[in-house]
Amino acid sequence: MRVMVVGGGGREHAIAWMLAKSPRVQKILCIPGNGGTATLPKCQNIAMNPQDFDGIARFAGVQGISLIIVGPEDPLAKGISDHLRQQNLPVFGPTQAGAQIEASKSWAKQLMAQANVPTATAKTCTTAAAAKSYIQRQGAPIVVKADGLAAGKGVVVAETVEAALKAVDELTQQGFEKLVIEEFLEGEEVSVFALTDGKTFRTLLPAQDHKRIGEGDTGKNTGGMGVYAPAPLVTPELMSRIEAEIIAPTLQALRDEEIDYCGVLYVGLMITPEGNPKVVEFNCRFGDPETQVILPLLETPLEEVLLACVKGKLEVLPPLEWKTDQALCVVAAAPGYPESYTKGMKIQGIEQAGEKGAVVFHAGTQQRGSELVSSGGRVLGVTALGTDFDAAAEQAYDAIAAINFEGIYYRRDIGHRVRTSPAPPKTGDIAQDKSAEGATADEIGEEGTTETEA
Repeated sequence: MRVMVVGGGGREHAIAWMLAKSPRVQKILCIPGNGGTATLPKCQNIAMNPQDFDGIARFAGVQGISLIIVGPEDPLAKGISDHLRQQNLPVFGPTQAGAQIEASKSWAKQLMAQANVPTATAKTCTTAAAAKSYIQRQGAPIVVKADGLAAGKGVVVAETVEAALKAVDELTQQGFEKLVIEEFLEGEEVSVFALTDGKTFRTLLPAQDHKRIGEGDTGKNTGGMGVYAPAPLVTPELMSRIEAEIIAPTLQALRDEEIDYCGVLYVGLMITPEGNPKVVEFNCRFGDPETQVILPLLETPLEEVLLACVKGKLEVLPPLEWKTDQALCVVAAAPGYPESYTKGMKIQGIEQAGEKGAVVFHAGTQQRGSELVSSGGRVLGVTALGTDFDAAAEQAYDAIAAINFEGIYYRRDIGHRVRTSPAPPKTGDIAQDKSAEGATADEIGEEGTTETEA
């Protein structure tokens, strides 16, 4: 079979890598792909814009594609799945209506209320004055969210009322006409993915990521500096509660809205100090970098599961099979990330890292002639498996030490919550603003403190 993967980040590289392992998959076309997918066996990058829905549909038809997997949220929110399905193309990814669960926080809140899903109390405000009035009545700490896709920069966790009021002004100045003002949640964050055909669902292993740029969970928030799975925090009993109290009623509520949701339902959860799960956010796609540790643990061929979802036959698929290992991923970032950062830096040592037993997933890379260069803030994700998290971390750090590009930065303490061995020696500090007051989502919110966006 021939498969198309839409997207060009670390998540898409991990998906393509998993597909390439299957003898059933003959060819993988990545739109546009990255420097990692460019050299992946069976893979071919196609220089096409993921927003070119007509072009993607025509190309998929000509190529005889058996499965299209859409990675990023933006094309899903703009209706790529609707467009492809109208051409009778097999696509894994929710419709535009379903993608509202990520694209509109107010819509997601309404859906959760309808389904009686536990989440933070919130109020949707359509004017800055209404938002400010509600904040002043509620007090701080409090969370201010833009109602729409904001590339991870639409959340402000405010420690004071003044910071929250400032956030309202900043977000409205950015053009957001609707804001969601939300209760501040405490606890530990965890990510759970459910693959669904709209009726049946299968949960994947839970993961916990590290959002903050600095070691010791300090500094600015990022898209994720590292991650591990399966997260010990989510016991079998807790997973059963998450499935029964959150995933199943949410899918039923989507059906009640006559939304045929085929794809990933990403559940970002806060596990409260009392051990209760509450939804921080829903996403309509695989998470990044969680995908980079979850898929390497999956024994069941990925295309079998996704095809079962597309064909509406997930119910008859046997239970998913998993390795018994633990997985840990360390992200290598460009200097300056998560603010302005340098691009075009030559990357060396990828092969040597692979020889040390790790898998190097490319997040922000591209081929420039014969050279591999950086093209994003999060450049690489180095994933290793081990019999325990200590072994996985040792291998991942041994591998990432072989990689070099100018100003490379990575945290040395990924997995510190689940490891017993000390962190690798620190070779240098990174200058970051450690202040949390009035911070945006790029400035606060590692998994154990406050809510964040993936």
